[in-house]
Amino acid sequence: MKTIAMLMLLGVAAPAAAATTIDLRFIGEQRIPGGATFNGPVVGGLSGIDYDAATGRYKVIADDRSALSPARTYDFTLIFDAAGFTAATPVASTVLLQPNGTPYPLNQIDPEAIRFTPTGTLVYSSEGEATATSQQTPFIREMTADGRYVADYQLSTRYSPSLSGATGIRNNLAFESLTFSPDGTRLFTATENALAQDGPAATLTTGSPSRIIAFDTATRSAVAEFVYLNDPVAAAPNPAGQFTTNGLVELLALSSTEFIALERSFSVGTGYSVQLFHIDISNATNVIGIDSLSGANVTAATKTLLLDLDTLGITLDNLEGISFGPTLANGNRSLVLVSDNNFTPGLFTQFLAFEVSAAAVPEPASWAMMIAGFGIVGGALRRRKPVVLA
Repeated sequence: MKTIAMLMLLGVAAPAAAATTIDLRFIGEQRIPGGATFNGPVVGGLSGIDYDAATGRYKVIADDRSALSPARTYDFTLIFDAAGFTAATPVASTVLLQPNGTPYPLNQIDPEAIRFTPTGTLVYSSEGEATATSQQTPFIREMTADGRYVADYQLSTRYSPSLSGATGIRNNLAFESLTFSPDGTRLFTATENALAQDGPAATLTTGSPSRIIAFDTATRSAVAEFVYLNDPVAAAPNPAGQFTTNGLVELLALSSTEFIALERSFSVGTGYSVQLFHIDISNATNVIGIDSLSGANVTAATKTLLLDLDTLGITLDNLEGISFGPTLANGNRSLVLVSDNNFTPGLFTQFLAFEVSAAAVPEPASWAMMIAGFGIVGGALRRRKPVVLA
């Protein structure tokens, strides 16, 4: 298959040398039909994924608010190589436990993202809720491999939803993402769209300013925040006036300042549009001291299109999770995406596998050997210059 995406990178051995290219090549997909079960619970709502090199399995979190079964994760085995993708199979499940050691009751958690910590525990996010009848603050929580509570990350009250809806997270537009820096000293998450006090949600004509939060993993406290500008909604709904959305649903760190960002757009009657971006926060304003971005003069992260998944020629589902996978036999790394089917009858769960055809992506056991940034060469290659919010 022809190369479908290219990202210009600085040379690994000699940063001053001529730029080389990294390509993403689509390997294939696997689907799990809606309604499939494993050990009783329905398998679906797969919102976050991370690879465990020690076991060769993938940890996947289900976006179930304990409505169908207790909130949980799954272990999956994915069988693919450079020639094709042949199987995606759940092999274990783990119930998420509250600090008191019991499963989460109905609607007290909205699981979205999950990552292994450098020490072998896991962190996961809950998106919270912001409706007229329920205001739940999102959270990021650390757990053991068997689901037991370890600790919470500290979060500013600016993220707490309000009854008026004038401040805090918007409903279903909060923490969909988690990623650790290669050296393990920082954990990042982001809101899917703007906080209510920061600006509008994404529309057909305007994007939305998300906040990326950087936590110190030693203290589990936030040390910086940066603005990421989502694109407008990709396509008009059919019929007009129906539901639309676009937002930042996952991050995957390449360094302490650069990431792959997964944006997912949806419009009723039109379906999903999904894009991967390379983003860089190194020159973005640290807005941790700014409670409202409205009227603030700040510089957002730079953002460059890496891959438009609409070009793959397949039907896209609600893709929300991304992880590096194992090294392929030819020495190249792999990349995997997973979709959240929202437990909707008739919809499927989708896994996509890609080959990363350069060795600049870190092995799980050697993140510190990562190049300093996946730095994009040349101003003309930027999708947009740093944006000033007015």
